[in-house]
Amino acid sequence: MRALTGWLSQVVVVSLLNLRTITQRLSSSAVAVVGIAGVVAVFVSVLSMGEGFRRTMATTGSPDTAIVMRSGADSEMVSILGREDVRIIGDAPGVRRGGDGPFASAELFVIVDLLKRSSNTTANVPLRGVGAQAFRVRPNVKIVEGRMFQAGRNELIVGRGANTQFVGTDVGRTLRWGQNEWKVVGVFDAGGTFSDSEIWCDATVLQPAYRRGNSFQTVYAKLESPAAFTRFKDALTTDPRLNLKVVRETDYFEEQSQMVSTLITTLGSLIAFLMGIGAIFGAVNTMYSAVAARTREIATLRALGFGGGPVVVSVMVESLLLAIVGGAIGGAIAYFGFNGFRTSTINWQTFSQVAFAFTVTPGLVIAGIVYAVVMGLLGGLLPAVRAARLPIVSALREL
Repeated sequence: MRALTGWLSQVVVVSLLNLRTITQRLSSSAVAVVGIAGVVAVFVSVLSMGEGFRRTMATTGSPDTAIVMRSGADSEMVSILGREDVRIIGDAPGVRRGGDGPFASAELFVIVDLLKRSSNTTANVPLRGVGAQAFRVRPNVKIVEGRMFQAGRNELIVGRGANTQFVGTDVGRTLRWGQNEWKVVGVFDAGGTFSDSEIWCDATVLQPAYRRGNSFQTVYAKLESPAAFTRFKDALTTDPRLNLKVVRETDYFEEQSQMVSTLITTLGSLIAFLMGIGAIFGAVNTMYSAVAARTREIATLRALGFGGGPVVVSVMVESLLLAIVGGAIGGAIAYFGFNGFRTSTINWQTFSQVAFAFTVTPGLVIAGIVYAVVMGLLGGLLPAVRAARLPIVSALREL
């Protein structure tokens, strides 16, 4: 017990002595801190992009809303439903009903080209044809500027996310796709969900404009309750007249987010790993410089009876402290510089743009600091071992 106490006291003394001399090596220490801070900032920022995209998709929808598509379709783009299919879906058991009929919105989904405000490059933007029931199915959607489009007219309402990202989407502007001109008459807010990235118009106007006849692609159905989903799904999938796929809205959009989220996370981790190697070399150089500057001090301590173990720990403590400071700075840069920053990226399932906000969570900041600690441990290990193995006699000759 006394031996352990003595060893710990040596660790404390040597570590405090080491930390007091950091100011004498401020420039080299700053290099290590800045390097680690840069790696952590990039790491957290890129992962916050994936987290923001995932949250946008995951928060879209409600467990009491179902999406009905053609069987085998993995997205709205490749689905097609006839008018008779739409009627049968609306009459299915479990669908909520009001005075104006079932809460079932038959919709079209096409892709149009718009210029990005930030880069002036062309991007694919989803144009959705809807009817009056679309707002019953999505009660979170509210008109915040202008007005609702009028049935039978070439009028558009634009999601807030699309409005901030794409040129020509302000109220009063006119857009032209093919032989058709469309006037923007309103902006809607969908609470940061996927619908914020879309442009809406009257489905009966969109059908002839894109030669869709009387067909639709999906039906969004608001159910009596989340528990009614099974009854609704079974009624449709067992009907011999139909060939349909029924999924919960929440499950559909969560699945839509997986590919992009995985890609962003993988690339972000790879970039951070490669940058981390450089930061580790920077930490190694810094700690080697620290050991070189303290050669005589370390030799004196060893001559006075201090063991090699406390010397190793003191070097590792300094390396970890610099890493934690760098990690905290990098996390702060990511949070204050990118949290809430709005951008858009392509959803590879539908090949259309999705507007979303970077989301720097506490978990991502903690992960960044943990990564910094790992870099600090690896960067301080070899210099610490070298410090412990310094020949006392040779080092004392430098006095």
